[in-house]
Amino acid sequence: MATMIVPNSIAFQLSANSLFFLFLIIFCSSCKTTYAFQGTKSKSFHHILHLNSLLQSAACNSSTQGLQHQKSSLQVVHKHGPCSPLHLDRAKTPPTHAETFFQDEGRVRYIQSRLANKSGSKADVKVTDVANLPAWDGRVVGSGNYIVTVGIGTPKKQLSLIFDTGSDITWTQCEPCLGYCYQQRDAKFDPSVSSTYSNVSCNSVQCSSLLSATGYLPLCSLSTCVYGTQYGDSSFSTGFFAKERLTLTPFDVFDNFLFGCGQNNQGLFGGAAGLLGLGRDQLSLPSQTARKYNTIFSYCLPSSSSSIGFLTLGKCKRYGSKSVKFTPLSTSIQDSSFYGLDITGISVGGKRLSISASVFTTAGAIIDSGTVITRLPPDAYAALRSEFRQRMRRYRMGRELSILDTCYDFSKYKSVNIPKISFFFRGGVKLTIPLVGTLYVANVSQVCLAFAANSDASDLAIFGNTQQKTLQVIYDGAGGRVGFGTKGCY
Repeated sequence: MATMIVPNSIAFQLSANSLFFLFLIIFCSSCKTTYAFQGTKSKSFHHILHLNSLLQSAACNSSTQGLQHQKSSLQVVHKHGPCSPLHLDRAKTPPTHAETFFQDEGRVRYIQSRLANKSGSKADVKVTDVANLPAWDGRVVGSGNYIVTVGIGTPKKQLSLIFDTGSDITWTQCEPCLGYCYQQRDAKFDPSVSSTYSNVSCNSVQCSSLLSATGYLPLCSLSTCVYGTQYGDSSFSTGFFAKERLTLTPFDVFDNFLFGCGQNNQGLFGGAAGLLGLGRDQLSLPSQTARKYNTIFSYCLPSSSSSIGFLTLGKCKRYGSKSVKFTPLSTSIQDSSFYGLDITGISVGGKRLSISASVFTTAGAIIDSGTVITRLPPDAYAALRSEFRQRMRRYRMGRELSILDTCYDFSKYKSVNIPKISFFFRGGVKLTIPLVGTLYVANVSQVCLAFAANSDASDLAIFGNTQQKTLQVIYDGAGGRVGFGTKGCY
Protein backbone atom coordinates (compact mmCIF):
# COMPACT_ATOMS: atom_id res chain seq x y z
CA MET A 1 0.00 0.00 0.00
CA ALA A 2 1.27 3.44 -0.89
CA THR A 3 1.00 6.25 1.65
CA MET A 4 -0.58 9.58 0.71
CA ILE A 5 1.81 12.41 1.43
CA VAL A 6 0.45 15.95 1.58
CA PRO A 7 3.01 18.72 2.11
CA ASN A 8 2.58 21.30 4.88
CA SER A 9 2.55 24.08 2.33
CA ILE A 10 0.04 26.40 4.02
CA ALA A 11 -0.61 27.26 7.65
CA PHE A 12 -4.39 28.53 7.77
CA GLN A 13 -26.40 54.85 16.56
CA LEU A 14 -34.20 62.82 20.94
CA SER A 15 -36.59 64.54 20.85
CA ALA A 16 -39.35 64.77 23.53
CA ASN A 17 -41.93 63.85 20.90
CA SER A 18 -40.03 60.97 19.36
CA LEU A 19 -38.37 59.02 22.12
CA PHE A 20 -37.47 55.50 21.20
CA PHE A 21 -35.01 52.83 22.00
CA LEU A 22 -32.61 51.06 19.73
CA PHE A 23 -31.25 47.87 21.09
CA LEU A 24 -27.77 47.21 19.83
CA ILE A 25 -26.16 43.94 20.64
CA ILE A 26 -22.52 43.58 21.35
CA PHE A 27 -21.24 40.19 22.21
CA CYS A 28 -18.12 38.33 22.94
CA SER A 29 -17.14 35.88 20.29
CA SER A 30 -16.70 33.18 22.90
CA CYS A 31 -20.51 33.43 23.25
CA LYS A 32 -20.67 32.66 26.94
CA THR A 33 -22.43 35.99 27.62
CA THR A 34 -24.42 38.29 25.37
CA TYR A 35 -24.33 42.03 26.03
CA ALA A 36 -27.27 44.22 24.92
CA PHE A 37 -27.03 47.99 25.13
CA GLN A 38 -30.01 50.35 25.09
CA GLY A 39 -29.07 53.46 23.15
CA THR A 40 -30.36 56.46 21.27
CA LYS A 41 -30.15 56.91 17.55
CA SER A 42 -27.60 59.59 16.79
CA LYS A 43 -27.26 61.65 13.59
CA SER A 44 -23.76 62.69 14.67
CA PHE A 45 -20.53 60.89 14.02
CA HIS A 46 -20.87 58.89 17.23
CA HIS A 47 -22.79 55.90 18.46
CA ILE A 48 -24.40 56.57 21.86
CA LEU A 49 -24.86 53.80 24.39
CA HIS A 50 -26.57 53.76 27.79
CA LEU A 51 -24.83 51.20 29.92
CA ASN A 52 -27.42 51.17 32.70
CA SER A 53 -29.45 48.94 30.40
CA LEU A 54 -26.78 46.33 30.07
CA LEU A 55 -28.44 42.94 29.78
CA GLN A 56 -27.23 39.41 29.80
CA SER A 57 -29.06 36.80 27.79
CA ALA A 58 -28.38 33.15 27.23
CA ALA A 59 -31.62 32.34 25.35
CA CYS A 60 -32.16 32.25 21.62
CA ASN A 61 -34.32 35.08 20.26
CA SER A 62 -35.77 33.50 17.14
CA SER A 63 -37.86 36.61 16.40
CA THR A 64 -34.73 38.41 15.22
CA GLN A 65 -34.53 36.42 12.04
CA GLY A 66 -33.22 38.28 9.00
CA LEU A 67 -35.50 40.86 7.44
CA GLN A 68 -34.58 39.63 3.98
CA HIS A 69 -35.62 36.06 4.61
CA GLN A 70 -37.07 34.53 1.44
CA LYS A 71 -37.71 31.23 -0.26
CA SER A 72 -34.11 30.28 -1.03
CA SER A 73 -32.76 31.17 2.42
CA LEU A 74 -31.13 29.29 5.24
CA GLN A 75 -30.91 30.34 8.86
CA VAL A 76 -27.46 31.41 10.02
CA VAL A 77 -26.47 31.01 13.65
CA HIS A 78 -23.26 31.26 15.63
CA LYS A 79 -21.96 27.77 16.23
CA HIS A 80 -21.40 28.33 19.97
CA GLY A 81 -24.63 30.29 20.70
CA PRO A 82 -28.01 29.21 22.10
CA CYS A 83 -29.60 29.33 18.62
CA SER A 84 -27.19 26.72 17.34
CA PRO A 85 -28.25 23.07 17.17
CA LEU A 86 -24.75 22.35 18.45
CA HIS A 87 -25.58 24.28 21.65
CA LEU A 88 -27.50 21.25 22.88
CA ASP A 89 -24.21 19.55 23.53
CA ARG A 90 -23.54 21.05 26.94
CA ALA A 91 -20.45 18.93 27.39
CA LYS A 92 -18.63 21.22 24.97
CA THR A 93 -17.28 24.44 26.47
CA PRO A 94 -17.13 27.48 24.12
CA PRO A 95 -13.60 28.73 23.47
CA THR A 96 -12.17 31.44 25.70
CA HIS A 97 -11.24 34.83 24.25
CA ALA A 98 -7.61 33.73 24.13
CA GLU A 99 -8.54 30.56 22.26
CA THR A 100 -10.78 32.51 19.85
CA PHE A 101 -7.94 34.84 18.93
CA PHE A 102 -5.42 32.03 18.73
CA GLN A 103 -7.61 30.20 16.26
CA ASP A 104 -8.25 33.46 14.38
CA GLU A 105 -4.51 34.05 14.05
CA GLY A 106 -4.14 30.57 12.61
CA ARG A 107 -6.72 31.30 9.94
CA VAL A 108 -5.17 34.68 9.09
CA ARG A 109 -1.72 33.14 8.72
CA TYR A 110 -3.16 30.42 6.49
CA ILE A 111 -4.90 32.88 4.16
CA GLN A 112 -1.91 35.22 3.97
CA SER A 113 0.47 32.35 3.34
CA ARG A 114 -1.77 30.83 0.69
CA LEU A 115 -1.89 34.07 -1.28
CA ALA A 116 1.82 34.71 -0.81
CA ASN A 117 2.73 31.24 -2.11
CA LYS A 118 0.13 30.80 -4.84
CA SER A 119 1.59 28.55 -7.49
CA GLY A 120 0.39 26.88 -10.65
CA SER A 121 1.31 23.25 -9.99
CA LYS A 122 0.07 20.73 -12.48
CA ALA A 123 -2.77 18.55 -11.22
CA ASP A 124 -1.44 15.02 -11.13
CA VAL A 125 -3.28 12.15 -9.46
CA LYS A 126 -1.18 10.09 -7.09
CA VAL A 127 -2.04 6.65 -5.80
CA THR A 128 -2.80 5.91 -2.15
CA ASP A 129 -4.86 3.61 0.02
CA VAL A 130 -7.73 5.18 1.95
CA ALA A 131 -6.58 3.43 5.13
CA ASN A 132 -3.39 5.47 4.95
CA LEU A 133 -4.86 8.96 4.78
CA PRO A 134 -2.66 11.66 6.35
CA ALA A 135 -2.97 12.33 10.07
CA TRP A 136 -2.04 15.94 10.72
CA ASP A 137 -2.19 17.32 14.25
CA GLY A 138 -5.61 19.05 14.64
CA ARG A 139 -4.65 21.93 16.89
CA VAL A 140 -6.09 24.98 15.11
CA VAL A 141 -9.43 25.30 13.36
CA GLY A 142 -9.59 28.73 11.72
CA SER A 143 -12.53 27.64 9.58
CA GLY A 144 -15.45 29.89 10.62
CA ASN A 145 -17.96 30.76 13.35
CA TYR A 146 -21.35 30.51 11.65
CA ILE A 147 -23.35 27.48 10.62
CA VAL A 148 -26.25 26.56 8.36
CA THR A 149 -28.20 23.31 8.15
CA VAL A 150 -28.49 21.52 4.81
CA GLY A 151 -29.62 18.10 3.64
CA ILE A 152 -27.34 15.58 1.97
CA GLY A 153 -28.32 12.28 0.38
CA THR A 154 -31.48 10.29 -0.32
CA PRO A 155 -33.17 9.98 2.09
CA LYS A 156 -32.04 13.43 3.16
CA LYS A 157 -29.71 13.64 6.14
CA GLN A 158 -29.77 17.04 7.89
CA LEU A 159 -26.27 18.28 8.73
CA SER A 160 -24.97 21.46 10.40
CA LEU A 161 -22.08 22.87 8.37
CA ILE A 162 -19.81 25.86 8.92
CA PHE A 163 -20.19 28.21 5.95
CA ASP A 164 -17.03 29.82 4.72
CA THR A 165 -16.33 32.32 1.91
CA GLY A 166 -12.64 31.51 2.20
CA SER A 167 -13.08 27.84 1.27
CA ASP A 168 -14.30 26.12 -1.86
CA ILE A 169 -14.90 22.46 -1.28
CA THR A 170 -17.90 21.31 0.76
CA TRP A 171 -17.32 18.26 2.93
CA THR A 172 -18.83 16.32 5.80
CA GLN A 173 -17.65 13.48 7.98
CA CYS A 174 -18.73 10.11 6.65
CA GLU A 175 -19.09 6.60 7.87
CA PRO A 176 -17.21 4.38 8.31
CA CYS A 177 -14.46 6.89 9.28
CA LEU A 178 -11.63 4.73 8.06
CA GLY A 179 -9.08 7.10 9.57
CA TYR A 180 -10.46 9.30 12.36
CA CYS A 181 -13.59 11.43 12.93
CA TYR A 182 -13.86 14.15 15.59
CA GLN A 183 -16.99 14.32 17.75
CA GLN A 184 -19.95 16.04 16.06
CA ARG A 185 -23.54 16.75 17.18
CA ASP A 186 -25.31 15.26 14.17
CA ALA A 187 -25.04 11.61 13.32
CA LYS A 188 -22.41 11.16 10.64
CA PHE A 189 -23.49 10.80 7.04
CA ASP A 190 -23.53 7.20 5.84
CA PRO A 191 -23.19 6.99 2.04
CA SER A 192 -24.14 3.31 2.03
CA VAL A 193 -27.77 4.15 2.89
CA SER A 194 -28.15 6.86 0.25
CA SER A 195 -29.50 5.91 -3.18
CA THR A 196 -27.97 8.98 -4.88
CA TYR A 197 -24.35 8.69 -3.72
CA SER A 198 -21.52 7.86 -6.08
CA ASN A 199 -17.75 8.22 -5.93
CA VAL A 200 -15.79 10.30 -8.44
CA SER A 201 -13.19 8.41 -10.45
CA CYS A 202 -9.49 9.22 -10.42
CA ASN A 203 -9.25 9.96 -14.13
CA SER A 204 -12.18 12.40 -14.19
CA VAL A 205 -11.99 16.13 -14.87
CA GLN A 206 -13.72 16.70 -11.52
CA CYS A 207 -10.91 14.94 -9.69
CA SER A 208 -8.27 17.04 -11.41
CA SER A 209 -10.11 20.22 -10.37
CA LEU A 210 -9.34 19.56 -6.71
CA LEU A 211 -5.94 21.27 -6.83
CA SER A 212 -7.35 24.74 -7.43
CA ALA A 213 -10.11 24.20 -4.86
CA THR A 214 -8.01 22.79 -2.03
CA GLY A 215 -4.42 23.68 -2.80
CA TYR A 216 -3.48 20.00 -2.78
CA LEU A 217 -2.99 17.45 -5.50
CA PRO A 218 -5.81 14.89 -5.76
CA LEU A 219 -5.02 11.29 -4.89
CA CYS A 220 -6.37 7.91 -5.90
CA SER A 221 -7.53 4.86 -3.97
CA LEU A 222 -8.81 1.86 -5.89
CA SER A 223 -9.85 4.10 -8.81
CA THR A 224 -11.71 6.50 -6.45
CA CYS A 225 -10.62 10.14 -6.27
CA VAL A 226 -9.36 11.21 -2.85
CA TYR A 227 -9.40 14.86 -1.68
CA GLY A 228 -7.39 16.55 1.06
CA THR A 229 -7.84 20.03 2.52
CA GLN A 230 -6.26 21.81 5.47
CA TYR A 231 -7.20 24.92 7.49
CA GLY A 232 -5.36 27.25 9.86
CA ASP A 233 -2.17 25.57 10.98
CA SER A 234 -3.28 21.99 11.19
CA SER A 235 -6.98 21.09 11.10
CA PHE A 236 -7.90 19.06 8.07
CA SER A 237 -10.24 16.73 6.22
CA THR A 238 -9.42 13.98 3.76
CA GLY A 239 -11.58 11.31 2.17
CA PHE A 240 -13.48 10.26 -0.92
CA PHE A 241 -14.47 12.86 -3.50
CA ALA A 242 -18.09 12.10 -4.44
CA LYS A 243 -21.40 13.18 -6.00
CA GLU A 244 -24.63 13.41 -4.02
CA ARG A 245 -28.02 15.10 -3.81
CA LEU A 246 -27.83 18.42 -1.93
CA THR A 247 -31.03 19.87 -0.42
CA LEU A 248 -30.72 23.49 0.66
CA THR A 249 -34.46 24.19 0.97
CA PRO A 250 -37.55 22.31 -0.29
CA PHE A 251 -37.32 24.53 -3.39
CA ASP A 252 -33.59 24.14 -3.91
CA VAL A 253 -32.40 20.61 -4.58
CA PHE A 254 -29.31 19.77 -6.63
CA ASP A 255 -28.27 16.37 -7.91
CA ASN A 256 -24.69 15.34 -8.54
CA PHE A 257 -23.29 17.96 -6.17
CA LEU A 258 -19.56 17.41 -5.77
CA PHE A 259 -18.41 17.18 -2.15
CA GLY A 260 -15.94 15.51 0.13
CA CYS A 261 -16.98 12.45 2.11
CA GLY A 262 -14.48 12.76 4.94
CA GLN A 263 -12.81 9.62 6.27
CA ASN A 264 -10.01 11.24 8.27
CA ASN A 265 -10.82 14.58 9.91
CA GLN A 266 -9.28 16.46 12.81
CA GLY A 267 -9.71 19.94 14.27
CA LEU A 268 -11.82 22.00 16.67
CA PHE A 269 -14.88 22.34 14.46
CA GLY A 270 -17.22 22.97 17.42
CA GLY A 271 -19.31 19.88 16.77
CA ALA A 272 -20.25 20.91 13.22
CA ALA A 273 -20.51 18.06 10.72
CA GLY A 274 -18.26 19.75 8.17
CA LEU A 275 -17.99 22.80 5.97
CA LEU A 276 -19.98 24.54 3.18
CA GLY A 277 -17.62 26.19 0.71
CA LEU A 278 -18.74 29.60 -0.60
CA GLY A 279 -15.53 30.61 -2.36
CA ARG A 280 -15.10 31.44 -6.05
CA ASP A 281 -13.58 28.23 -7.36
CA GLN A 282 -15.52 25.96 -9.73
CA LEU A 283 -16.11 23.40 -6.95
CA SER A 284 -17.68 25.91 -4.54
CA LEU A 285 -21.43 25.96 -3.82
CA PRO A 286 -22.02 29.23 -5.77
CA SER A 287 -20.23 27.83 -8.82
CA GLN A 288 -21.94 24.43 -8.75
CA THR A 289 -25.39 26.07 -8.48
CA ALA A 290 -24.61 28.87 -10.96
CA ARG A 291 -27.27 27.80 -13.49
CA LYS A 292 -29.97 28.68 -10.96
CA TYR A 293 -28.36 31.40 -8.85
CA ASN A 294 -25.83 32.90 -11.31
CA THR A 295 -23.12 32.81 -8.59
CA ILE A 296 -25.07 35.32 -6.48
CA PHE A 297 -25.63 34.87 -2.76
CA SER A 298 -25.93 37.06 0.32
CA TYR A 299 -25.87 36.71 4.05
CA CYS A 300 -26.40 38.64 7.26
CA LEU A 301 -24.44 37.66 10.32
CA PRO A 302 -26.55 38.20 13.46
CA SER A 303 -25.59 40.81 16.04
CA SER A 304 -25.18 38.26 18.77
CA SER A 305 -24.99 34.57 19.41
CA SER A 306 -28.62 34.66 20.62
CA SER A 307 -29.91 36.03 17.31
CA ILE A 308 -30.52 34.51 13.88
CA GLY A 309 -29.21 35.68 10.54
CA PHE A 310 -29.61 34.28 7.05
CA LEU A 311 -27.87 32.99 3.97
CA THR A 312 -29.79 33.57 0.72
CA LEU A 313 -28.96 31.92 -2.58
CA GLY A 314 -29.60 33.97 -5.72
CA LYS A 315 -30.82 37.55 -5.92
CA CYS A 316 -32.20 38.74 -2.60
CA LYS A 317 -35.02 41.28 -2.22
CA ARG A 318 -32.52 44.14 -1.81
CA TYR A 319 -30.33 43.19 -4.78
CA GLY A 320 -31.39 46.15 -6.97
CA SER A 321 -32.10 48.50 -4.08
CA LYS A 322 -30.36 51.87 -3.76
CA SER A 323 -29.77 51.00 -0.12
CA VAL A 324 -27.10 48.54 -1.23
CA LYS A 325 -23.78 49.91 -2.44
CA PHE A 326 -21.55 47.75 -4.62
CA THR A 327 -17.81 47.83 -4.97
CA PRO A 328 -15.97 45.93 -7.73
CA LEU A 329 -14.05 42.83 -6.77
CA SER A 330 -10.35 43.54 -6.68
CA THR A 331 -8.26 42.31 -9.57
CA SER A 332 -5.07 42.34 -7.49
CA ILE A 333 -5.84 39.11 -5.62
CA GLN A 334 -4.16 36.22 -7.36
CA ASP A 335 -6.05 33.40 -5.68
CA SER A 336 -9.34 32.76 -7.49
CA SER A 337 -11.00 31.41 -4.34
CA PHE A 338 -11.11 34.66 -2.38
CA TYR A 339 -13.28 37.78 -2.76
CA GLY A 340 -10.89 40.73 -3.07
CA LEU A 341 -11.67 44.29 -2.01
CA ASP A 342 -9.93 47.58 -2.83
CA ILE A 343 -9.92 49.68 0.35
CA THR A 344 -9.31 53.35 -0.41
CA GLY A 345 -9.59 54.94 3.02
CA ILE A 346 -10.88 54.97 6.60
CA SER A 347 -12.60 57.67 8.67
CA VAL A 348 -13.12 57.99 12.43
CA GLY A 349 -15.82 60.26 13.80
CA GLY A 350 -16.30 61.76 10.34
CA LYS A 351 -12.61 62.56 9.88
CA ARG A 352 -10.89 60.95 6.92
CA LEU A 353 -7.57 59.57 8.12
CA SER A 354 -4.35 60.55 6.43
CA ILE A 355 -3.30 57.19 5.04
CA SER A 356 -1.33 56.88 1.83
CA ALA A 357 -3.12 54.99 -0.95
CA SER A 358 -0.04 52.80 -1.31
CA VAL A 359 -0.63 51.42 2.19
CA PHE A 360 -3.75 49.61 0.94
CA THR A 361 -2.52 48.74 -2.55
CA THR A 362 0.68 47.19 -1.23
CA ALA A 363 -1.18 44.81 1.04
CA GLY A 364 -4.37 44.12 -0.91
CA ALA A 365 -7.50 43.00 0.91
CA ILE A 366 -10.24 40.36 0.94
CA ILE A 367 -13.57 39.97 2.73
CA ASP A 368 -13.87 36.78 4.73
CA SER A 369 -16.75 35.22 6.68
CA GLY A 370 -14.43 33.11 8.82
CA THR A 371 -11.90 35.64 10.14
CA VAL A 372 -13.19 37.19 13.38
CA ILE A 373 -11.17 40.42 13.66
CA THR A 374 -10.39 42.71 10.72
CA ARG A 375 -6.67 42.88 10.01
CA LEU A 376 -5.20 46.12 8.62
CA PRO A 377 -1.77 47.18 7.35
CA PRO A 378 0.35 48.48 10.27
CA ASP A 379 0.25 52.13 9.15
CA ALA A 380 -3.50 52.04 8.56
CA TYR A 381 -4.18 50.49 11.94
CA ALA A 382 -1.83 52.95 13.69
CA ALA A 383 -3.78 55.89 12.20
CA LEU A 384 -7.12 54.30 13.13
CA ARG A 385 -6.01 53.54 16.67
CA SER A 386 -4.51 56.99 17.23
CA GLU A 387 -7.65 58.86 16.13
CA PHE A 388 -9.96 56.47 18.00
CA ARG A 389 -7.96 56.85 21.22
CA GLN A 390 -7.91 60.64 20.84
CA ARG A 391 -11.70 60.73 20.57
CA MET A 392 -12.07 58.30 23.47
CA ARG A 393 -9.58 60.03 25.78
CA ARG A 394 -12.28 60.91 28.36
CA TYR A 395 -12.72 57.24 29.13
CA ARG A 396 -10.54 55.05 31.25
CA MET A 397 -8.42 52.54 29.41
CA GLY A 398 -8.77 48.88 30.26
CA ARG A 399 -6.52 45.85 29.98
CA GLU A 400 -5.47 44.73 26.53
CA LEU A 401 -7.08 41.56 25.22
CA SER A 402 -4.74 39.39 23.21
CA ILE A 403 -4.34 40.99 19.76
CA LEU A 404 -6.68 43.87 20.76
CA ASP A 405 -4.56 46.67 22.24
CA THR A 406 -7.18 49.46 22.62
CA CYS A 407 -9.60 48.52 25.38
CA TYR A 408 -11.74 50.50 27.85
CA ASP A 409 -13.22 50.09 31.30
CA PHE A 410 -16.83 51.34 31.14
CA SER A 411 -17.87 50.00 34.56
CA LYS A 412 -18.20 53.49 36.08
CA TYR A 413 -20.07 55.12 33.21
CA LYS A 414 -23.82 55.48 32.54
CA SER A 415 -23.43 56.43 28.89
CA VAL A 416 -20.66 56.13 26.36
CA ASN A 417 -20.03 57.85 23.03
CA ILE A 418 -18.25 55.70 20.47
CA PRO A 419 -16.88 57.38 17.32
CA LYS A 420 -18.22 55.89 14.11
CA ILE A 421 -15.72 54.18 11.87
CA SER A 422 -16.25 54.11 8.12
CA PHE A 423 -14.43 52.25 5.38
CA PHE A 424 -14.17 53.50 1.81
CA PHE A 425 -13.94 51.12 -1.14
CA ARG A 426 -13.31 51.49 -4.84
CA GLY A 427 -16.29 52.94 -6.73
CA GLY A 428 -16.95 55.61 -4.09
CA VAL A 429 -18.53 53.20 -1.64
CA LYS A 430 -18.67 54.34 1.98
CA LEU A 431 -19.54 51.75 4.60
CA THR A 432 -20.11 52.87 8.20
CA ILE A 433 -19.37 49.98 10.50
CA PRO A 434 -22.28 49.18 12.84
CA LEU A 435 -21.62 49.68 16.54
CA VAL A 436 -21.76 45.94 17.04
CA GLY A 437 -18.92 45.63 14.55
CA THR A 438 -16.80 48.34 16.12
CA LEU A 439 -16.27 46.80 19.54
CA TYR A 440 -15.40 43.42 20.94
CA VAL A 441 -16.75 42.98 24.46
CA ALA A 442 -15.15 40.66 26.94
CA ASN A 443 -16.97 42.30 29.86
CA VAL A 444 -18.02 45.84 30.85
CA SER A 445 -14.51 46.61 32.10
CA GLN A 446 -12.84 45.27 28.96
CA VAL A 447 -14.45 46.65 25.81
CA CYS A 448 -12.02 46.75 22.92
CA LEU A 449 -11.64 48.30 19.49
CA ALA A 450 -12.26 45.31 17.25
CA PHE A 451 -9.43 45.78 14.78
CA ALA A 452 -5.86 44.56 14.74
CA ALA A 453 -2.67 45.24 12.83
CA ASN A 454 -0.81 42.91 10.55
CA SER A 455 2.83 42.36 11.38
CA ASP A 456 4.10 43.48 7.99
CA ALA A 457 3.05 46.13 5.46
CA SER A 458 2.88 43.52 2.71
CA ASP A 459 0.55 41.19 4.62
CA LEU A 460 -2.94 40.86 3.18
CA ALA A 461 -5.67 42.95 4.89
CA ILE A 462 -8.80 40.99 5.82
CA PHE A 463 -12.29 42.45 6.42
CA GLY A 464 -13.55 40.11 9.12
CA ASN A 465 -16.92 38.89 10.34
CA THR A 466 -17.15 41.09 13.46
CA GLN A 467 -17.29 44.16 11.22
CA GLN A 468 -19.89 42.47 8.99
CA LYS A 469 -22.46 41.83 11.74
CA THR A 470 -26.04 43.03 10.87
CA LEU A 471 -24.92 44.06 7.38
CA GLN A 472 -26.40 42.37 4.36
CA VAL A 473 -23.39 41.39 2.33
CA ILE A 474 -24.17 40.51 -1.30
CA TYR A 475 -21.72 38.54 -3.39
CA ASP A 476 -22.31 38.95 -7.12
CA GLY A 477 -19.84 36.61 -8.74
CA ALA A 478 -21.22 37.08 -12.24
CA GLY A 479 -21.13 40.87 -11.88
CA GLY A 480 -17.70 40.83 -10.24
CA ARG A 481 -18.73 42.86 -7.23
CA VAL A 482 -19.63 42.83 -3.54
CA GLY A 483 -22.46 44.90 -2.05
CA PHE A 484 -23.19 46.18 1.45
CA GLY A 485 -26.58 47.09 2.92
CA THR A 486 -27.27 48.16 6.48
CA LYS A 487 -29.84 46.66 8.86
CA GLY A 488 -29.88 43.31 7.15
CA CYS A 489 -30.73 41.53 10.40
CA TYR A 490 -30.54 42.15 14.15
